[in-house]
Amino acid sequence: MNEELKERAVFAIISHPDAGKTTITEKIIWLGQVIRETGMVKSKSGNYAKSDWMELEQERGISITSSVMSFHYGNRAMHLLDTPGHKDFSEDTYRTLTAVESVLMMIDSAKGVEAQTIKLMEVCRLRDTPIITFMNKFDRDSMSPFELLDNLEKILSINCVPMTWPIGDGVDFKGVYDIKNKSIQIFEGNDPLAPTIIDASNLNDSSVINLIGTDLKTKLEDDLELISGLTHPYDEDEFLAGIQTPVFFGSALHNFGVKEVLDMFASKAPGPKPREVLLPPFKDDSSKKMVGPTDNFFSGFIFKIQANMDKRHRDRVAFLRVCSGRFERNQKIFHCRSEKEIKIPAPLLFQAKDREITEYAVAGDIIGLYDSGKYQIGDTFSEGELMQFTGIPSFAPEIFMRMVLKDPLKAKQMEKGLQQLSEEGTVQLFKRYTSNDKILGAVGQLQFEVVKYRLENEYNVLGSYESYPFVAVRWPKFPDEKTKNSFIKEYDLNICFDNKQRICFAVKSEWDLKLVMEKNPKVEFFANSDYL
Repeated sequence: MNEELKERAVFAIISHPDAGKTTITEKIIWLGQVIRETGMVKSKSGNYAKSDWMELEQERGISITSSVMSFHYGNRAMHLLDTPGHKDFSEDTYRTLTAVESVLMMIDSAKGVEAQTIKLMEVCRLRDTPIITFMNKFDRDSMSPFELLDNLEKILSINCVPMTWPIGDGVDFKGVYDIKNKSIQIFEGNDPLAPTIIDASNLNDSSVINLIGTDLKTKLEDDLELISGLTHPYDEDEFLAGIQTPVFFGSALHNFGVKEVLDMFASKAPGPKPREVLLPPFKDDSSKKMVGPTDNFFSGFIFKIQANMDKRHRDRVAFLRVCSGRFERNQKIFHCRSEKEIKIPAPLLFQAKDREITEYAVAGDIIGLYDSGKYQIGDTFSEGELMQFTGIPSFAPEIFMRMVLKDPLKAKQMEKGLQQLSEEGTVQLFKRYTSNDKILGAVGQLQFEVVKYRLENEYNVLGSYESYPFVAVRWPKFPDEKTKNSFIKEYDLNICFDNKQRICFAVKSEWDLKLVMEKNPKVEFFANSDYL
């Protein structure tokens, strides 16, 4: 592979809420010298996490939207994607995971594997994504490290390979033992870029015993003997296949053990991989092919759109993952959905909300495109060939609300706001066939809070929100126009149009849906619009 491509490393961080995901993100980009001091998810001093750039994220103390941080570390050009941990924003996380080659999985050492981590792991399994694991918060009372490894292996069905091993926990946490190098890194308030490391090749050496004490020394010896008998050695092929996960222990809050994790990504994380595309007519499996990072033509796809990152300019940015070839500033690229060439004069690189113009990008890079409303999530770009990258998920909403505008003079602002937020994937927008009702669909309740906040804060639009009597939507596929027209006429009160003007059938109860399906056997009903 081209040496420049080997330098690229694109990875995301996944976890259950409160496992320390945003905290370790801050430490990583600090180690990458993107920021001079780290912030916190919840801060009284105003020093918030850089990756949580949205005001609502800072107010609520949660990550709401994915953000991109680009930096150099060692000989690698890193693109770190911080994702929301809360299940209500899982759509954004799932789409973001399609743009990465590897993942850092955070585990709260007091709780072990939690529900949202299981769901995110299932997404990683779809593409056999390599995973590095960090057992966080060992400066607090924790489960035993063996219990944590067993918990991880049984629940997530992945082989664990300890790379470091904790010495004590909570108030007795002394540091970690580096299994390969047979050394101990001391847990204390020193410079994390130059930590205190002592030789521990002989655990009976007085310097080791003076540091950790006889009891912890004996326990460490017993643990290391068990590790050698119970765990497999690190195997790079199994790691890259997603079968085996290297495991590190530490404390993200105190920046302890984080550098070792970043070093692992810098040395072992895979570079850009080939990706599957569909060719016209886009429905037949026989029209698939692989696009590789060394292919000499440019291609990429949009996995995220974000409006109003800079409220002063009311801008809208599409995040594009470059999959093959090389992109140059001012280059014209082919927008496959519209079949038009578009010139890109100011491609962007990101450090969360901050950005700078880049002169070029190669496979593995993530760049931003200023968007005037032309782009959609999942859009593919090439140098002229019609194609469509696969695997970018969409989701059927489970909760529905109707927005009622408080000031009728703000109708245009509301239309623009809802349209942009739905194109971002913040919420799904449906319009009733028989009325002008705007129906919002979401996977989780917090998505509506984000919509309400952003409409007020970014578009100056106030509205009330009422629950709507839908339980689901289905996207019908008709065998012919006659069937389609008669169906719309008969079920006009259930017909909506989604953000792409596709017909949807609004489901008021599962029983109603069953009856409609039985009555219309020629019509296919899909819970996911990807199948249309």
